[in-house]
Amino acid sequence: MSNSIDTQSNIEKSDALWPIGCNLVAHEITTGIWVTTQWQLTGFELKPESHHSHVVTLQLFRDERTDYRFNLSSQNPKLFVVLENVEETPKITTISASQSVAGQYMDGDYLVLSCEMPLPIQAWMEAFIGRHGELLEERRKKRKGAGRASGN
Repeated sequence: MSNSIDTQSNIEKSDALWPIGCNLVAHEITTGIWVTTQWQLTGFELKPESHHSHVVTLQLFRDERTDYRFNLSSQNPKLFVVLENVEETPKITTISASQSVAGQYMDGDYLVLSCEMPLPIQAWMEAFIGRHGELLEERRKKRKGAGRASGN
């Protein structure tokens, strides 16, 4: 997930935080007499300038390590940018490397855009997972006697 856009100017890259500039492009789509604006995520700036208008901080969480590993092991790892559905100017809500977090926002009334994850971010995430270890999902124990017939 990420921090609020308003506090991005003073955040430095660390073990779990990375300020990233999101390059968004508007396209006007005409369908019949209707014209709508469609936003496209074209890439990321890993060292955004202070005047960049769409800077958001990617924050890694220890409880999402399984999601990060799943994303990194896919053929094309992605970063997911969540936008509020605003017509004129997009308002970035968050950025995540977790597909399940992106899916939760998609279930709500948010626009989720994805783009290929840059290699430096992949290496940074691998280092995060290496420092904190792989998160293994533990199987829950069944109740004693669950699934057995009563025998009456």
